[in-house]
Amino acid sequence: MLTDISRNPEIVDGLYVLERFEKDELEKLSIKPWQSKVWEVYFYKHNRMFYVAIDNTDVYILHACRKQKNKTEKTDADIVIKRAKELGDELSKKIV
Repeated sequence: MLTDISRNPEIVDGLYVLERFEKDELEKLSIKPWQSKVWEVYFYKHNRMFYVAIDNTDVYILHACRKQKNKTEKTDADIVIKRAKELGDELSKKIV
C-alpha cells in the first residue's frame, strides 16, 4: 500500500527543499558548509541533506539522513565522502 505523502511531513518538507533547489531559492533554506565543497541543509526537525553545487546550474544531492547527534554519524559521513569522491571522479573535479 502506498503512503499518502501529504500525511508525512518529512517527505513534504524534503520535497520543499528540492523545490527550493530547482527554483534557485537557497536563501529560504537552513544551509551550512559541511566539508570542503559539500554543504548540508537542515529540514523538518532532525533531517538533513548533503549536497554539492558544482556550478550555478548543477546541484547533486549526495545523501539524506536523520540527524541523531550534534555530530554527523560516521556511517553517514562515510557515505557522503564516498559519493562525493565518485562524483568528483566522474566530473574530473576535486570535491573532498
